[in-house]
Amino acid sequence: MASIKFQGNPLHTSGELPSVGSKAPDFTLVNGKLADVTLATYAGKKKVLNIVPSLDTPTCAMSTRKFNEKASKLDNTVVLVVSADLPFAQCRFCETEGLTDVIPLSTFRSSFSDDYGVTLTDTILAGLTARAIVILGEDDKVLYTQLVDELANEPDYDSALAAL
Repeated sequence: MASIKFQGNPLHTSGELPSVGSKAPDFTLVNGKLADVTLATYAGKKKVLNIVPSLDTPTCAMSTRKFNEKASKLDNTVVLVVSADLPFAQCRFCETEGLTDVIPLSTFRSSFSDDYGVTLTDTILAGLTARAIVILGEDDKVLYTQLVDELANEPDYDSALAAL
């Protein structure tokens, strides 16, 4: 279990992020067409997992916009925005914002949040994900992780992208 904060108040997660150098846990997430996608769906590509509580919050929206801006410049890389939002809401957000270089995926019907140790376990936010970045290589090895220590803060984009 990891400890983070939300507006200075302590929160806890269900576990720890996968360790750098380890093989990433497989996952099944739901895309905008309600189809399951897995880690194998993106085989042979580098993967940026931008894990956010909800796209319906200012910080999550900002990080998704920033990764969308940077994603088009990344070779052989997909940016997956993972949240507890329903796929319909994720797609609506990306369409409204004109975001075409990120792939929104929902933890709906998924154990992803627990498998990656990011499920918030206490306070009124229990069940949402913590804000985290996980960078995976083409071989699905973990290259970089960041569990953002204050839920209201943005991740360290430069360090995350430098790991690619």
